[in-house]
Amino acid sequence: MTDQAEDQVMPKQRKRWSLKWKWALGTAIGTALIFICFSMLVYKSFTNLLLRQEQRDVVSAITTVQQSLRTEPKGLTIHSVAAKLQPEASVEPASGMYERKRGAIQGKIFSDSELTALSRTNLAVTVYDPHGTTLYISRKDSHEFQKSTKRQVNMVGRGHAAQLVGRAPIRATATHKLIGYAQVTNSLADYHNTTYNLVWIFIVMTMIAIFGATLLGYFLAAFLLRPMRQIKETINAVNADPQTDSRVPDLRRNDELSDLAVLFNDMLDQMQRYITQQQQFVEDVSHELRTPVAIIQGHMELLNRWGKDDPQVLSESLAASLSETKRMQSLVQEMLDLSRAEQLEINFSHETTDVQKLVTQAFNDFKMIHPDFHFTFDDDVKKPVYAQIYRNHLEQLLIILLDNAVKYSTKRKEIHLSLSTDIRYIEVAVQDFGEGISKDNLDRVFNRFYRVDKARSRDKGGNGLGLSIAQRLVEGYHGKISVESVVGQGSIFRFHLPILRDPELLAEAQAETDKVEKIAKTELPAGIKPAVYSKDEPPLDDHEHDDGDAKQPK
Repeated sequence: MTDQAEDQVMPKQRKRWSLKWKWALGTAIGTALIFICFSMLVYKSFTNLLLRQEQRDVVSAITTVQQSLRTEPKGLTIHSVAAKLQPEASVEPASGMYERKRGAIQGKIFSDSELTALSRTNLAVTVYDPHGTTLYISRKDSHEFQKSTKRQVNMVGRGHAAQLVGRAPIRATATHKLIGYAQVTNSLADYHNTTYNLVWIFIVMTMIAIFGATLLGYFLAAFLLRPMRQIKETINAVNADPQTDSRVPDLRRNDELSDLAVLFNDMLDQMQRYITQQQQFVEDVSHELRTPVAIIQGHMELLNRWGKDDPQVLSESLAASLSETKRMQSLVQEMLDLSRAEQLEINFSHETTDVQKLVTQAFNDFKMIHPDFHFTFDDDVKKPVYAQIYRNHLEQLLIILLDNAVKYSTKRKEIHLSLSTDIRYIEVAVQDFGEGISKDNLDRVFNRFYRVDKARSRDKGGNGLGLSIAQRLVEGYHGKISVESVVGQGSIFRFHLPILRDPELLAEAQAETDKVEKIAKTELPAGIKPAVYSKDEPPLDDHEHDDGDAKQPK
C-alpha cells in the first residue's frame, strides 16, 4: 500500500484541546465581550457629557460677546470691540498703572468675569461687521465667515479634526439693528485629549480583565475538573481488567461531578453484575443442555448399535429422548421469556389490567386443574383495582407462583391466595405448606437456574428460571417481590404492584373492561345453541389426544 493510500485510509487526527483551555478561552472571550460592551457604554456616555459641556461653553462665549457688544448703537469698530472684549488693552500705561494700584481696572475685569471664558486656549473668538469684515480675532481661526440669522452651534470635521463652530448675529439693544456677527470656534483640544486617554484606559483595563479572566478560568477549570482525572484512571483500570474492584473515590463534593462519580460507580457495579450473570448464565445453560444432549446422544448410539431391532429398547430410548427434548424446549422457552421480561418498559408501558379479576380467574383455574388440592382465596378488595401491567404477564406471574406452590407441597395439600391493597400498592400473596426454604437459600431463589433441591426439581420438570422470570416481570413494572419461608412449614411469596393513578389510562382500562363484560353478557347469535354436557360424559382433556387415541375414563 502506498503512502497516498495510507493517507486516504487513516483519518487525520484532530488537534486536541483541553477542556481547561476551552473553559479559560471561553471565560476570556465572555469577559472581553462584556467588558467591551460596558466600556463602550461608559465611553459613549462620558464623551456625550463632555461634548455637551463644550457646546455649552461655545454658547456661553457667543452670549458673552453678544451682551458685551450690543450696547454700541452706532455700530462696531475695531477700537470699540477691543475696548469691550479686551478692556485692559485700551487703557494708557501710566494711568492704567495708577488705576491698577487703586484697583479700578482690576475691578472692571473681574466684574466682567464672563469675559474670562474668552481667554481659554481652545476658543477662538472672531467679530465681523455686517459686511463680513473682521473687526476682532482672539486666535487664528481657519473657518470662513458665514452669515447667520440666529444663534447656532455646529460640528465641523470628523475624528480628531472635529471642531465646534458657533455663529450668531449681534443686534443693538436700542434699535435692534444688525451691527455685526460673532463667531466662536472651539478646537475641542481638551475633549480630544480626554477621549484619547479614556480609550487607552479602557484598552488597558480590557487587556487586564481578559488576562485575569483567562487565568481565573484556567485555574478554576483545573480545580473543578480534577475529579475527571480520577474518573479517567478508573476507566483505564476497567478497560484493562473488567472485573477490577477499582472505583472512583469519594470526591467529598456536593456537586454534579460527585453525582456523576456515584452514578459511574453504580454503572460499574451493575456492569460487573451483568458480566457475572452472563458468565453464570453461560455456565448454567451449558450445564443444563449438556445433560439432555448426552442422554439423547447415548440413546441414539444405543439404537444405532443394536437397540433398533429390540422394540422395548427402541420404545424406551424414544420416550427418554422425547422427554429430554421437551425439557430442552421448556428451557429455551423460559430463556426467551426471561429475555423478553427485560424489555417491558419499551413494549408494554401503556398496558393495564384489572388485578382482582385476573387473580380470581387464576384461582378458579387452579382449583379446576388440581382438584386434590384445597385452595382458599382471601379477597380484601371491594372494587376493581387496576395496575399498569400487561395481562398475560400478570397471568404468567400468578401461574409461576401457584405452580411452584403445587409442586413443592408435601403432605398438606393446601394453597392460600390473598389479595389486598394499601394507599399505593396492590399486594398478592401465595402461601403453601410444603418443604420450605432454608435461610441460606432465601437470597438465591430468584437467581437463574437456582434450585433448592435439584434432584426433586428435575423430577418435577423445573429449570430454575421461573422465579427469575417472576422477579424480572415484577421489577419491570416497578413492583417488588419477596419471600418468607420456614423449613418444613412452607413458604409465602408476595409481590406488590403500583396501583394505576393516571386518569387517562384508568378511563381507558375501565372502558375496555366494560366493553368485554358487555360482549360476554350478550346473547348467542341466532342458530347457535349452548353446549349441553351429559352427566356421564367426562370432560375432554387436550393432553389425551397426544397419542392420537382417546383414552377411556377410569
